[in-house]
Amino acid sequence: MSDPLAQIVGLLRPSASFSKQVIAGGRWIVRRTDVGRPFYCAMLEGDCLLKIPGEAPVRIGAGDFVLVPMAQDFTTTSLPPPPDGTRSLRTEIRPGVFRLGDPEAPPDARMLVGHCHFGSDDASLLVPLLPRVVHVVGEGRLTTLLELIAGETRAARPGRDVVLERLLEVMLIEALRSTTGPDAPPGLLRGLADARLAIALRQMHARPTEAWTVAALARAAGLSRSTFFERFRREVGTAPMDYLASWRMALAKDLLRQGRAGVAQVAERVGYASASTFSVAFTRHVGMPPVAYARGQRAG
Repeated sequence: MSDPLAQIVGLLRPSASFSKQVIAGGRWIVRRTDVGRPFYCAMLEGDCLLKIPGEAPVRIGAGDFVLVPMAQDFTTTSLPPPPDGTRSLRTEIRPGVFRLGDPEAPPDARMLVGHCHFGSDDASLLVPLLPRVVHVVGEGRLTTLLELIAGETRAARPGRDVVLERLLEVMLIEALRSTTGPDAPPGLLRGLADARLAIALRQMHARPTEAWTVAALARAAGLSRSTFFERFRREVGTAPMDYLASWRMALAKDLLRQGRAGVAQVAERVGYASASTFSVAFTRHVGMPPVAYARGQRAG
């Protein structure tokens, strides 16, 4: 059976752009405006506070891991935070290691932090299916993964980019699957936590060429049509057929990027009866015909 979470993370094509160790002391604050770049942090010692507009502050303790899949504007601070208007000194004390806060204060926090980049132009479609903030408590596997990523980022060994891509995929999957459950915000993870909806989601991902209808998906999930529709929209945050259309378009764009299939072949492989029907749907969804999209990918 298909694994929707692994498929989506794979399509996002994560790659590392920066990873470092931060040692902090005293009161400090870091303001970030890394628009669209995923941010992650593993707290090795001490604690800090993460503040994201529109979200409750997150206290990160030793052994915790935090992932912000699409970072916009946020701050991390010491506990307690410094007075308003404070600007914190940040100094690179050796390659890949930074000192933050009062240089005279004894270090009381140590963390691994980093950013990655999603190579897919479908990130704006796929990331909203994930939580805005992932906070995992006491999962040592994630800290180990971050240490491997940090080491690989600073190395210049053969195959570095491939290794980093795979490590980041594992890190993202490990972090995201640690947050599945009814308390997750509406999206893919919450849908997968519902045993009935998970059946339908896996069917859509495994068999996108199937002529799915709401009724057929409801039967697969063992629910009435109306119950399935309302439950899917509540838990996943979008209607079943809208989710299916978005998934098919993400697959189509990936196939067109690879340049190994023509429009008619792509249409067939993502569940459209004809190239013309697919072209109309693709143009409406993407904003340009599939031929123009494929041409632009080759030119890029």
